[in-house]
Amino acid sequence: MSRGKEVKDLREQMGMNRREFCDYFGIPYRTVQDWESEKRELPEYVLRLMKYRVKAEKMIHREE
Repeated sequence: MSRGKEVKDLREQMGMNRREFCDYFGIPYRTVQDWESEKRELPEYVLRLMKYRVKAEKMIHREE
């Protein structure tokens, strides 16, 4: 699975729209939009840190 798809899946599991997701992580809207559409590649470590924070704060509303 591509990292862009993983970001979108993580956002959907959290039950957030893109704006809420961006505000939660402090990431510009356009950056997340580009990641999800695979116009830009996010670093693997950023994705791992995002997943870690979500699990630590128990933000996932829908399990995989």
